[in-house]
Amino acid sequence: MRTLLITGPGGGGRTTVAAATARRAAAAGTRTVLLGADHTDTLGAALGTGTGPVPAEAAGNLTVWRPDAADRFRQDLTAFQTRAANVLDLLGAARLDAEEVTPLPGAQELSFLRALRDAALSERYDLLVVDLPPLPQALPLLALPEELRRYLRRLLPPERQAARALRPVLGRLAGVPMPAQWLYETAARWDTELAAVEAVLTDRHTTVRLVAEPGPAGADAVRTARLGLALRGLRTESLVANRVLPDTVPDTWLAGLLAQQRKTLAEWQAEHDVHCVPHLGRDPHGADDLDALAVPGVNQAPAPVEWPVTDSLAVDGVLVWHIPLPGAVREDLDLIRRGDELVVSAGPFRRIVPLPSALRRCTVAGAGLREGELRVRFAPDPGLWPAADR
Repeated sequence: MRTLLITGPGGGGRTTVAAATARRAAAAGTRTVLLGADHTDTLGAALGTGTGPVPAEAAGNLTVWRPDAADRFRQDLTAFQTRAANVLDLLGAARLDAEEVTPLPGAQELSFLRALRDAALSERYDLLVVDLPPLPQALPLLALPEELRRYLRRLLPPERQAARALRPVLGRLAGVPMPAQWLYETAARWDTELAAVEAVLTDRHTTVRLVAEPGPAGADAVRTARLGLALRGLRTESLVANRVLPDTVPDTWLAGLLAQQRKTLAEWQAEHDVHCVPHLGRDPHGADDLDALAVPGVNQAPAPVEWPVTDSLAVDGVLVWHIPLPGAVREDLDLIRRGDELVVSAGPFRRIVPLPSALRRCTVAGAGLREGELRVRFAPDPGLWPAADR
C-alpha cells in the first residue's frame, strides 16, 4: 500500500493536483482512494462529482471520501459516556444526547487521522492519495499522533500502573483516590489508535508531494515546509510547480509574472525534483480538465528517510547522529538533551525524539550543520560505557 500526502500553501492548487493525481493512478489500473480533509467540498468541485461522508466510487478504480468529523465525534462521545457510566452516575452528571453534540476544537483533525488510518490499512486499495489542509495546518496535523502519544505516556505511563487488585489498598494508604481502570484502558486504546496512524505516516511507502505556484510566496512556503517535514522524518517525493505560464505571453503584466516564475523554477530545479503543471487559463473543473493536467505519476519505490548513527570512536572518539534538515539555518537551530530524549528546534518547528540506544550512554559533545544535515556528536560516558567498547 502506497500513501501519498499532498499539501502546499493555501491557494496553490493542491486539491486540484490531488484529484488529478488520483485520477491518473486510477486510469492506470491502480485501485485508488482519494481522501479529502477540507470540511467544504472543494475536492468534489474539482472532480465535478461531489464527495460525501462515506467512501463512494467516482470513476473506475477511484473511490473518494470526505469524512464527517461531527458524526465521528458524536460516536466517540457516546461511547465514552457508556464506558464512564458509573462515574457519571456517581457525580450526578446529566448525559449528553447525540443530537446536541457539536465537535470541539481538534475533533476534526482526529477524525481525519482515523479515516487516514482506516483507508491506508484497507485491503481494497493499492494507493491512498490524501488531500491535506494547507501547510500551516498540515504540518501540525502530521505531528499530532506522535505528540499525543508522548503526552499520554507521560501523564499515564502504562508501566507504572498498579495492579487492579491493589488499587483500593494503595488508595487508602496514600489517602488519595487511585486512577480507575477504565482511565488506563481508555489511554491504552487511544495509544493503540494513534500508534496505527503514526505507523502509516512513518511507513517507508508514505511520501509527501508539495504543490505550490512558483513565485516568492511559494518559494518561502516550500522552504519552510521541507524543513518541517524533514524534522518529522517525512520524505518529500517531489515538488509540483502549479499554474506555470507558457514561455510566451502577450500581456506585459503577465510577462513580469512569467519572469518571476522562471526565476523561482530555476532555483527549485537546482534543489528539488520539480514537475511543472501548466496553467489552463481557468480553474480546472471536472474530469476533462483534470486529465489535461500533466501531473507526475506516483513513484513506486521511494527511498526511506534515515537518521543514521555513524561510529567515529576509533578516529575522533565520538558517535555521530546524522539528522537531515534541508533549508535549516544555523542561527535558528537549538538542541537540548533531556534524559533519553533530544529536543530539536529548527526555525518555527520543534520535535522531541528518543535517542537511539547506543547514544543513551553518551553525552552530547557538540553539533554542526553541514550541507543541510545536522550532525550531533556524542561522546561515551565512562560511567555507563563498558571499557572494552571504548
